[in-house]
Amino acid sequence: MKKLLKIFLAGLLLINSAVAFCANAKYESDYYTLNVTYNESIVPGDAVFARIKITTNKKKSKNETEKKASLILIQDKKTIESSPFYQINKNKKSTVTEMLAAVPVSPWIEGGNFTLKVVFNSLNEEDFEFKLPVEFKNREWNKETIELDAKNTAIKTNNSPERTAQIEKLNNILFTTMTSDVFTLKRFIVPNPSTRYTAYFGDRRIYAYSNGKSSTSLHYGNDYGIPTGSEVHACADGKVVMAEDRISTGWSIVIEHLPGLYSLYYHLNELNVSEGQMVKAGELIGKSGSTGLATGPHLHWEIRLNGSAVRPEFFLNDFTFDEE
Repeated sequence: MKKLLKIFLAGLLLINSAVAFCANAKYESDYYTLNVTYNESIVPGDAVFARIKITTNKKKSKNETEKKASLILIQDKKTIESSPFYQINKNKKSTVTEMLAAVPVSPWIEGGNFTLKVVFNSLNEEDFEFKLPVEFKNREWNKETIELDAKNTAIKTNNSPERTAQIEKLNNILFTTMTSDVFTLKRFIVPNPSTRYTAYFGDRRIYAYSNGKSSTSLHYGNDYGIPTGSEVHACADGKVVMAEDRISTGWSIVIEHLPGLYSLYYHLNELNVSEGQMVKAGELIGKSGSTGLATGPHLHWEIRLNGSAVRPEFFLNDFTFDEE
């Protein structure tokens, strides 16, 4: 049976027009006070982050287990995304626990009635849940047709065991969530200072093959139209979990930043890091090129959260509310 909580909704705070609104709420139970900060806008292609500061009101039980919580996004009464909270800032005083969670919002969503819910549990109390007010904001997407020559057509339609194995390997990484891997809480930076984009996240693409056939797909990142050999830098602190040549994306790098949060860098001409290496924001990790499926020199920069692609610009803001 769920426990009811005293709920205090704080005023909304505009932190950055590019992220929409940040909202604050406070919840109290017999044992805990929970202060929640989250971005309340449900925007296709973005994400929803929630940060909880938990203060213990009564003496802990000797047998108390680790606090657990989940963030759940509901559309029209159906759960479409959920993610566990993980602990951050573990070195702070023992009476306070800070936790963070995030869920991606599909770029295919066009509307609906949305609810954001937090489910919290500990040994001292039965599970309880509370809802956070959210607002849906739609987004328009670009459409483009890309003409592929015979070489790129062969790459795009490659169904070989080698390419299948590469896709499975990457997916196994991107769908892995290690709750202990908290490498940064800072806003991301762009991997290259160029402002010349040749494609954007969410572009609806039609690939026209050299054999007269075609296929449709969605573009999962931003493409920087930069010359071969341009410097590519890590967008945030993290751990390199992939650095290798792939059939479709060429020389590629994947960096883990938070549990379930990864940045990807494709079509490189040169790698300057290796798997397992720790990197800092702004560190040189490689140089751009046109390897793999590419119609010209460029850098493809992509962000994945819990396996789903999210608009990279979202992370250029204080998405973990660490600057509040």
